[in-house]
Amino acid sequence: PYNHPEKLYEKHSETIKLYLQKHVLPALKDKQDVFLLKELQTRWHHHTIMNKWMREFFMYLDRYFVKHHNLKPLSTAGLTHFKTLVYDECKTEVADAMLVIVDNEREGNAIDRTLMKQIIGVFETMGLGGTGEADANGGHAKDALGAYNSDLEEPLLVSTRNFYGRRREEWIAVDSTPDYLVKAEKALDQEKERIGAYFNLSSESKVLKVCEEELLENCQTTLLEKEGSGCKVLLANDKTEDLERMFKLFNRLDNGLNPMAQILKEYIEGVGQGHIGQREAKIKAAEAEGKKEKGDDPDFVKALLATHAKYVDLIKAHLSNHPLFQQALKDAFASIMNNDVGITTNAELISTYCDRLLKAGGEKLSEAEIEQNLDSIVELFTYLRDKDYFGEVFRNQLAKRLLNQKSASDDLEKSMISKLKAQVGSQFTSKMEGMMNDLSTADEHDKGFKDFQKLPHEEGKCPLDTSVQVLTTGNWPTYQKPEILLPKAMQPAVDQFARYFKVGQEQRRLTWFYSLGTVKIKATFFGKEKKSYDLEVATLQGAALLAFGEGEELSFSELSQRLDLKTEYLKPVMHSLCCGKYKVIAKNPANNKVKETDKFTPNAKFKNNNKRVKIPMASLDSNVNTKKVEEDRTVNIDAALVRIMKSRKTLGHQALVSEVLEQMILFKPQARDIKKRIESLLEREYLERSEDGNNMYNYLA
Repeated sequence: PYNHPEKLYEKHSETIKLYLQKHVLPALKDKQDVFLLKELQTRWHHHTIMNKWMREFFMYLDRYFVKHHNLKPLSTAGLTHFKTLVYDECKTEVADAMLVIVDNEREGNAIDRTLMKQIIGVFETMGLGGTGEADANGGHAKDALGAYNSDLEEPLLVSTRNFYGRRREEWIAVDSTPDYLVKAEKALDQEKERIGAYFNLSSESKVLKVCEEELLENCQTTLLEKEGSGCKVLLANDKTEDLERMFKLFNRLDNGLNPMAQILKEYIEGVGQGHIGQREAKIKAAEAEGKKEKGDDPDFVKALLATHAKYVDLIKAHLSNHPLFQQALKDAFASIMNNDVGITTNAELISTYCDRLLKAGGEKLSEAEIEQNLDSIVELFTYLRDKDYFGEVFRNQLAKRLLNQKSASDDLEKSMISKLKAQVGSQFTSKMEGMMNDLSTADEHDKGFKDFQKLPHEEGKCPLDTSVQVLTTGNWPTYQKPEILLPKAMQPAVDQFARYFKVGQEQRRLTWFYSLGTVKIKATFFGKEKKSYDLEVATLQGAALLAFGEGEELSFSELSQRLDLKTEYLKPVMHSLCCGKYKVIAKNPANNKVKETDKFTPNAKFKNNNKRVKIPMASLDSNVNTKKVEEDRTVNIDAALVRIMKSRKTLGHQALVSEVLEQMILFKPQARDIKKRIESLLEREYLERSEDGNNMYNYLA
């Protein structure tokens, strides 16, 4: 009762205040710049020692008097007096001195980082309400950095903005974009390291954001479009290291990659349009010379493949495979691949390039290289709007390779079909797979037919070595089916196979396509010298050759009557035999056009260095049946409409059109085409207009 704690507590405060006012403040007022910081650090160190021992001396007050009277603990009271009497008086001058030192370090000068860290500790402690306590993780509580944030961090952010604003203007006036970005990257790395060295880590994100705004965001357009060194120039010169740095820096900004991705898209489009322009110039040059446009252009396709591969690699290796740049590449190539020039579409061109890869004797590449090319072709295929058109062309070319035994490898054919299947589904490739299956059963039919020929009642009835391919009509393209009266030498083979096929397969109907078959004929020409050749010709050509018997002369009408073959088919057959490279038939009059008034006779003067002669004939069928493609599209749109309406029962016009467009992965129909199909379904009573309005439809079960 007689220890006077209240007076003792007051005396403790008075003593500390007196010391701070008479000794600390006068010492600080005489100092500036780094000397001010050193003096503050010394005085702060002394104060913490004094505060600690004062608390030790009067621990009784903390334990009992302070606790029971709800007063500040002694250590907190001491820190509070320092904040009120010293810190609040000199904080602005101290912060200004620190910012000058930070700018000096940014200029490349050495500074006392230990001193800076100690002074920053003062700012941090002043925000702790005098407790000096840390949070559970050993750091400062978020709300305990009030003094640091307001008295030092805020001026630091302003100073940083001003410093790098000046730097930006200096650099951008003299530096190229790559040089500027090198400096910006270095500055950002240095700022991050500086914060970690002596500032509170909570300032890192704020300081870096200010730096990013000043060095990157405020001049992004200028950097990207700078003449002679902007993004397009870097792309044109393959400056991958600079592009990677540009990506990393602008990725730090909110939506910072959008302008760069747009430039990449426009640049790739420009490269693609350059290839298209070259193709267009080639077509015009051919037309000027009176030549027809070629149905293939491997150089154009190779250029597209190389361009696509180049920017796929760029995006993967240097742009982190970022979705924005993937989309930019996709949009660019969608524009390129659907920009057709001339008669032949890009879909046909890439399918024809596939044909070169998969055909025996086509591109001189290893199997691994062909596989790689096929993968790249399928990537280009995904950008096509009219994938069904590509599919029809590819299926026709596949059929020719298989039927003419021109395929380099069944494994490669199956591999390509599986790649397409993975992209657009089994419906797209089902007929192609059916074609491959048909040929896999050809050996079984061939063996069965050979065994059938050896039966007692069949043996010797057909002296020809005959092989027949049995195809499923629904899998294969539609072909011309010219009716022809076969020569006596050929007919027995057809009759015998028909008898074989009928056994056990009464339900299947056999139809012969003589336009697709081939035949080998041994021909002897009696000129000055007797010469024999082995001619490899189409079945129609073979029938025409055999019609001449021992070398008689026949008019066009006589030949047509003897073969019972229509004029539209006979003309291309005879053109191949008397106007092509190998003129085995002589025509009177001799010219390059077959007329119905012409007369024909075997060419006794025919000579060739090779005994085996293969005589090509123009196909009677076009590469693609566009009418069938349109019919298939109509069916697909109808099916999608019915499927959607069956599920939804009632739907508005715009919603229905949108859903149909989403489901059409093989082609993109126009809205007017969908509207026509809706009208057709209304007429056929699959749908009806809703009573709620003309723009609503109901499904009719």
